[in-house]
Amino acid sequence: MAEKQRECPSCALDVDAAAEVCPYCGYEFPVQKRGVTWAAVAMILLALGWIAIGC
Repeated sequence: MAEKQRECPSCALDVDAAAEVCPYCGYEFPVQKRGVTWAAVAMILLALGWIAIGC
């Protein structure tokens, strides 16, 4: 099975999807924070609650 890869935005070469740093140019891939995801979910639930209540 083929390894998952992604393209480096700096040098456009394919690197391993789990890589934190591009082995070719040294670009550091940003780490996605889970807290941002939970904040978005909380905001959506809050908005749906307001719609359900009718405020």
